[in-house]
Amino acid sequence: MNESFLIGERFPKVTFGTSGVRALVADLNTEAVFAYVYAFMQQMRVVHAVRDGAAVAVGMDLRPSSPIIAATVCGALRALGYRAEFLGALPTPALALRCLTGGMPGVMVTGSHIPFDRNGIKFYSPAGEILKADEQAIASCPIPADGFGKLPAMPLLPAVDVMAAEAYVRRYVDHFGAQCLAGLRVGLYEHSAVGRDLTKSVLVQIGAEVVSLGRSDDFVPVDTEAVGEDDLAQARGWCEAHRLDAVVSTDGDGDRPLLFDENGEFVRGDLLGLICARELGIQTLAVPVSCNTAIEQCGAFVKVLRTRIGSPFVIAAMNELTAQGKGPVAGFEANGGFLLGSAVQGLAALPTRDALLPMVSLLADAVARQTRVSLLVAALPQRFTHSDRLQAFAAERSRELLARLTVEHGLQSRIAGKHTPPKAVDTTDGVRMTFADGDIVHLRASGNAPELRCYAESATLDKAKDLCQRALSQVQ
Repeated sequence: MNESFLIGERFPKVTFGTSGVRALVADLNTEAVFAYVYAFMQQMRVVHAVRDGAAVAVGMDLRPSSPIIAATVCGALRALGYRAEFLGALPTPALALRCLTGGMPGVMVTGSHIPFDRNGIKFYSPAGEILKADEQAIASCPIPADGFGKLPAMPLLPAVDVMAAEAYVRRYVDHFGAQCLAGLRVGLYEHSAVGRDLTKSVLVQIGAEVVSLGRSDDFVPVDTEAVGEDDLAQARGWCEAHRLDAVVSTDGDGDRPLLFDENGEFVRGDLLGLICARELGIQTLAVPVSCNTAIEQCGAFVKVLRTRIGSPFVIAAMNELTAQGKGPVAGFEANGGFLLGSAVQGLAALPTRDALLPMVSLLADAVARQTRVSLLVAALPQRFTHSDRLQAFAAERSRELLARLTVEHGLQSRIAGKHTPPKAVDTTDGVRMTFADGDIVHLRASGNAPELRCYAESATLDKAKDLCQRALSQVQ
């Protein structure tokens, strides 16, 4: 009888995070990658009846470690009797679209926004992004110890199939139309975003004049939830120097948007999502607990369901809303990744985080209304949010802090700089404290890296920033 093991026993440092597997590159070795691919394909066989010889889409971001990991994924698939359809370097939502339209599983090699010494793997079924139940099944799948012998010593990447990237561009060009952004001058912060060329292609094809900015051959870990003063100064400088109507960008794998208005001011992702959902005529929303309360206050949605942070939880909630007949349905996260749960306005559903749809929707709305991006944002209920993080903050330390924060009223007040305890404490994901004056301070451990994140909300941006920085300072 062949010996077997569980992934958690053999590779304890390679685990599922908020969305997908994340680990240090040094720990994402050949055996760990093979084990996860094997367990994922076993789940696909059982749940989605994926047969021997079936095609599996494989994509990657532009991290220096991604090609070798993607080659290992392709080699593992071949060793297990499947055909790797290699899509090359492309945005994660483009791979997801290929899986949905082609009825096939997919594997995306990406660490999203985390530092370059880490990487990750995201998994897609023929029905879309896998959920937490799938992750648990993968983690508990017995892996045959003799399976590693099937892997080639030096796995190679297959030739690139560009059809998925082209279909992703066509999706938005067809939806928005050739002159949608006519007259708009948009700066594109390219850095090392995998979708930088595709984003430019879409913007140009729908009428925008695009100014390319900040392209980098080195990986830049852009986090759309941790925009700092240096980022703002850079955006403001670009807007002034190039007379821009907006600056747009994404994180590393193209599923989180980054947008600055004509003044170089950051437009938070949840406000982008709110405007996008409103313009699409979405009736019911699923959003994480960390999102801005302007979503409810704007009155545009019949129902808003709050979830834990992470796209699998948002997708599960969207599925619940769809089953109840409460549509059309969408979701988005505080980072701006937009998940379209229903087909609307001729646009097919894409229930995974996408950066392009919310950014282009806001720009298109500004053109259609003949106004500025800043004025569209200013017309929303005036609730301001700011987020930041403490890096190199051990997961055990986060757990201890949050456990205390749940029950110690004095600690709650001290961290928020208040004289009285919060009027409400929400422990859906971390500890979210709402105070009598409407201020909100929310602390949680990152699911992707050893970081403690803080989300603050208040009546002014300065107050939100102060709340956030005060809380992180108190924690330190």
